[in-house]
Amino acid sequence: MRPITEYSFQQFLQEHKLMGAHCAVCGGTFVPPRPVCPKCHGEAMEWVEMSGAGKLAAFTAVYIGPTAMIEAGYDRTKPYMTGVVQLDEGPMISAQILGLDAAQPEISAIGTPLTISFIERGEEEKRRAFLAFASNQ
Repeated sequence: MRPITEYSFQQFLQEHKLMGAHCAVCGGTFVPPRPVCPKCHGEAMEWVEMSGAGKLAAFTAVYIGPTAMIEAGYDRTKPYMTGVVQLDEGPMISAQILGLDAAQPEISAIGTPLTISFIERGEEEKRRAFLAFASNQ
């Protein structure tokens, strides 16, 4: 199997898979994957596919984003939401949040069930898949 590296994680995203690293020594699971376990410092890390289900743990609405998000159509009149998702398997990961109103964010959104989604951006050879999570509501 391919070594656990950030580049490999990005390759899996292009295949619309969310992969993590599972430590064969202590049982910890980490997303994004790491080549060395941050708990026990072991190197016996194995790829594991995440279910893609989780809950919103934290979020923010972004009105002035980086160039790539402005090019994707977001601005002061059309904000986007980014957040931290607590995956059902335990790890947390940050991603764009879809299906919740970024213009009217509510603290009650914390705990909202989410499902993995992928956003395709770019043209032809520059086309990339980006991780996102969508509301199940």
